[in-house]
Amino acid sequence: MTDPEEFDVAVEGGQLRVCQWPGDGPVVLAAHGITANALAFTRLARELGGRVRLVAPDLRGRARSNALPGPYGMASHAADLIAVADHLGAERVTLAGHSMGGFVVASTAALHPERVEAALLIDGGVTLPVPPDVDVDAVLQAVIGPAMQRLGMTFAGQEEYVGFFRAHPALRDGWSADVEAYVIRDFTGDRSSCSLEAVRADATDTLIEKDTVDAVNRLACPARLMWADRGLMNEKQGLYDESRLAGIEIATEQVADVNHYSILFDDRAVARVAGRIVEMAAGHTARR
Repeated sequence: MTDPEEFDVAVEGGQLRVCQWPGDGPVVLAAHGITANALAFTRLARELGGRVRLVAPDLRGRARSNALPGPYGMASHAADLIAVADHLGAERVTLAGHSMGGFVVASTAALHPERVEAALLIDGGVTLPVPPDVDVDAVLQAVIGPAMQRLGMTFAGQEEYVGFFRAHPALRDGWSADVEAYVIRDFTGDRSSCSLEAVRADATDTLIEKDTVDAVNRLACPARLMWADRGLMNEKQGLYDESRLAGIEIATEQVADVNHYSILFDDRAVARVAGRIVEMAAGHTARR
């Protein structure tokens, strides 16, 4: 399996760019993280090997959808995912979301339960407690570190941009052609393609907005959170642990020996994620 097929879908405000890896199974829509892009799922697509039809947009304000205007936030991303499902003629879909994409998935399933068969959250979708008057930029800097820092930086060219990521402690040890392609897709001109306005708006939504924060506990479909035991800088404390997930109303599953990013690129972890996606999508097929 090589590069995905790409096409545009009409959404509010313009065109959403979408990547598709063909398959014989049901449609699975994937949503990426807050400063990421659709190619975050390339390694997963190869592992799935056509067992499902994996479809991932560059979310509004990122990569080849970066010209799309606001409003941003999870409700807008959910509407965009439903527009993609409509474009594909898919009445019901299985959803998978990484990092902020987990909140996109949970919000889509909560807002459009009649369209969602199952939801897999990958190290995201569950908000950690923050005060209501939080400084969003400060939280973003504390949580995603270099990923946020780069949005205000310029680079001499693609090679320098790739080098910035190759030094990232969560990526350097597992660097691959898939990671590099994902990084390059984000580079435009002399900087990241990500809209800082979109990133701030989406972060505010996932941290504070009650409907978004509570979405994970309002799901009518089968749902599961797979969480990495290491964090965004490869630190020992990940975003989640058993105590932080106490009271969550969906199934949870730890993926050991990976961090927030490598859960989508490490061979063993990706095999587990792919297995869960196939399992959840198979429920869709069985109920047809």
